[in-house]
Amino acid sequence: MSACAPTHSSDADPPGRTTRSGPPASSTSPPPQPGPPAPSSGTSSSTSAGASPRTARPYRLRGLLPRPRRGGAPGGALAADLSASVSVFLIALPLSLGIALATGAPLQSGLVAAAVGGIVAGRFGGSPLQVSGPAAGLTVVVAELIQLYGWRTTCAVTVLAGLAQLGLSALRTARSALLISPAVVHGMIAGIGVTIALAQLHIVLGGSPESSAVANALALPGGLADVRPAALSVGAVTVAVLLLWPRLPGRPGELTRRMLPAALAAVVLATAVTVLGGLRLPSVDLPSWRSHALPGLPEGPVLGLLAAVLTVTLVASVESLLTALAADKLAAARTLPAHLSAVRIPRADLDRELRGQGLANTVSGALGGLPVTGVAVRTSANVQAGAVSRNSAVLHGVWVLLAAGLLAGLLELIPLAALAALVMVVGVQMVKIVHIRSVTRHREVPVYVATTAGVVLFGVLHGVGIGVAAALAVALHRLARTRIGCERDRDGGTYRVRVRGQLTFLAVPRLSRVLSGLPEGSRVVVELGGSFMDHAAYETLRDWEISHTAHGGRVEVTGRSAPCVREPSGAHGCTPWTPWRNHQCTWPRPGGSPHGDSADAPAREPVRDRLLGGVSNFQRTTAPLVREELARLAREGQRPSQLFLTCADSRLVTSMITSSGPGDLFTVRNVGNLVPPPGAEAGDDSVAAAIEYAVEVLRVESVTVCGHSGCGAMQALYGSGAEAPGAASAPGRSLARWLGHGRPSLERLTGRGGPVPRIVAPGPVPRESDELEALCLANVVQQLDHLRAHPCVARRLAEGSLRLHGMYFHVGEAQAYVLDGSPVRSPERPLLRPGTPDATDNPDIPDGGEAPVFTPVRPDVPAV
Repeated sequence: MSACAPTHSSDADPPGRTTRSGPPASSTSPPPQPGPPAPSSGTSSSTSAGASPRTARPYRLRGLLPRPRRGGAPGGALAADLSASVSVFLIALPLSLGIALATGAPLQSGLVAAAVGGIVAGRFGGSPLQVSGPAAGLTVVVAELIQLYGWRTTCAVTVLAGLAQLGLSALRTARSALLISPAVVHGMIAGIGVTIALAQLHIVLGGSPESSAVANALALPGGLADVRPAALSVGAVTVAVLLLWPRLPGRPGELTRRMLPAALAAVVLATAVTVLGGLRLPSVDLPSWRSHALPGLPEGPVLGLLAAVLTVTLVASVESLLTALAADKLAAARTLPAHLSAVRIPRADLDRELRGQGLANTVSGALGGLPVTGVAVRTSANVQAGAVSRNSAVLHGVWVLLAAGLLAGLLELIPLAALAALVMVVGVQMVKIVHIRSVTRHREVPVYVATTAGVVLFGVLHGVGIGVAAALAVALHRLARTRIGCERDRDGGTYRVRVRGQLTFLAVPRLSRVLSGLPEGSRVVVELGGSFMDHAAYETLRDWEISHTAHGGRVEVTGRSAPCVREPSGAHGCTPWTPWRNHQCTWPRPGGSPHGDSADAPAREPVRDRLLGGVSNFQRTTAPLVREELARLAREGQRPSQLFLTCADSRLVTSMITSSGPGDLFTVRNVGNLVPPPGAEAGDDSVAAAIEYAVEVLRVESVTVCGHSGCGAMQALYGSGAEAPGAASAPGRSLARWLGHGRPSLERLTGRGGPVPRIVAPGPVPRESDELEALCLANVVQQLDHLRAHPCVARRLAEGSLRLHGMYFHVGEAQAYVLDGSPVRSPERPLLRPGTPDATDNPDIPDGGEAPVFTPVRPDVPAV
């Protein structure tokens, strides 16, 4: 994580921090905050005319919902959270009962955990949109604890796990929990899902689950031979509704799914089938709250209890933190309605989230509830339902609490077979195809399989340990697996030594053997394909290079690790180039950096100091890497193959978008990438001189005119410069005279100067361009016409020794488009087909009547 990246410690972030769901804030104007609007600060507490103080403040649950901050979100935020909380409640209610059934705990413990998870974790957690409660990921762990130690000791283990989470949050170790390989996490989830599905399948068939996944698998043939039709039919109805409900067609189906979630619909329909059909099946039995079991003193072996606390802490923490990160991604990807566009949704503070989960587990265990963790299903539903603050999670917990006290009679009608089928489907869905594809793509299938098998066969803690060991073994294998080969070029004078993989001390014997077999005095090219080289490999390669050069040989080292080898032996250590994307940390924009700064941030250094700081950074990090190449260019002079004419816009980094380096491009930049035609009134000799120098003296092979999206010159030319950022609202005399060279482009846009160019993206539907973008495209084509009118360019084109190219770079998409065939035409000189006496050597030039077409550059096109 970059040192400049913002962190959010709480909802009450200082003004000026940038968030994902609103515009950047400045240090002088705090952005709106979630919550109802606060009354103005003044000596009088009266409201505006016609409004009473009572109606000016919306109803709030005192002490539960966070207080709104000054400049908060509009009143619609509370309505959005209220609607989302109802949706999440309808999903959480049946799932909480089903998970409690799957663990063998009292069914009321699932409701307790859901209410505590919503109210406590929602109020004090660090992820505002995450919803916590009993999760399927802890089902196997809790079921085993109940069988070994009983329910009261299991509650005590939950309390101790919550205290352990509080301790970890105080040590700020939340990020450390994410060091576990994703393949291990995915394998753990899959193993838990398989275990849950095998156990609940026995209840759906009308039997009882065994004590382990292996026992359930072995007992499955007997369960299939003794099926109870009533339980199977209710389970089949539940599964069918769960699978078909999301596929209800049309607008009515969408409204139905929104009002009645699939889980609730499945349980309601299964209950209706049971009641109306007169089926006699075991149903939910909620004992009186007076006999509700509370935790007792832990009883059992100390090591066993410590292992239990560690397991609950590890699984609950990792699942909660991963769900919190997923909630950030879901919230960033969605689009809020216009009336909620000013709502700030801070990123998850993982240490605070771990503290909130610890509080929730401590309270839930003390009240006789299941362990609490962040739940992906409820969190996803909360985000999709439009929640904008933690009020949604808190209210969902309140609704669960009310339902536990007021709807006990209705809940006891639910058949256990329906809840078992619901949890069984959840278990099957935990084995995600997308996870399997991900681990396959990253070649971590052994880790995934080992973790899944370990969880199914030995339990969660043992399975995670096996997965971690497998991940370490795979990492060591990749680190030690280095392929070294040597071949001789066809000319017979050059030997190429190719190293594929990381070059460590384990590969030194093979490397030394290959290098020692090369003949003295030969030319050797060493290609380093890995990104890491340790000290032993560096010394071996460096010593051999010195020895081989001393005996008359020539050595060239290429690849990502090559700069390390080129460093002097007394200053070993490779410093990478500073990534261009981090320059925004060194070059803050006026009015605040893109990441935002707090109001009390120190004053910025002058621009001159920032510039010198950047030069100093070049001398320190980049100059040692390019000094040899620049010295060669200084000796040999410049011999660029391309003249690149583009706009002076600061967002256009020519070396970045062309992957070019020193000596590759002869670049001309001006406002609007304009090429004044020869003899034009108020012409600019500097552009013409650069063209003549590049074409006649440097003998470049091609000339490229590159325009870009959002060009300020084109905006001013089109007449919308006052409204667009970066454009001159009132061009001065010099700027207005210069923009006069772009009027032919404006005429081309109207169709009088030729067909209007367009962008054609892959697929059957052409990309639609707005008029400003069309003007930027037309300007590229028009400037190519002006370029061809220069005598030196026309002469080289006639000789067939020069090519012209048109290019357009869309800044927001980071996508380059090229003019298909680079058509160049003017009203005086019609476009000619290839093969005619005056035609250029450009292939595939369209007819003069065809509109010029820009096509995107694909990332899979190989470099020349």
